[in-house]
Amino acid sequence: MEFTTFYQILCLLGIPSLFTIIGWIYKKIKKNDNETNAVKLGVQALLRSQMINDYNKWLDKAYAPIYARENFENCWRQYHNLGANGVMDDIHEKFMALPTQKPNNLD
Repeated sequence: MEFTTFYQILCLLGIPSLFTIIGWIYKKIKKNDNETNAVKLGVQALLRSQMINDYNKWLDKAYAPIYARENFENCWRQYHNLGANGVMDDIHEKFMALPTQKPNNLD
């Protein structure tokens, strides 16, 4: 096979194949971006739900022990690291304002 013939065949098959491969790679990247975003939003929703449940639980008891505060703070930090929009800021402030000791009048 002569070089020019081989080159012509490579050009005929190579260019369309190259665009096909590039298109396939782009679709894979786009799909992964969508999946990553879905996972991120799901984790945010779970963290938000956990924080709301913790807030309601400890608000009813009128205090939040240190371990509960540390857990809440960790969830809140991770929630914000995922790009949260500040919806939980108010609940975070209220939760952190709860006393750490059980009030005497609740015995």
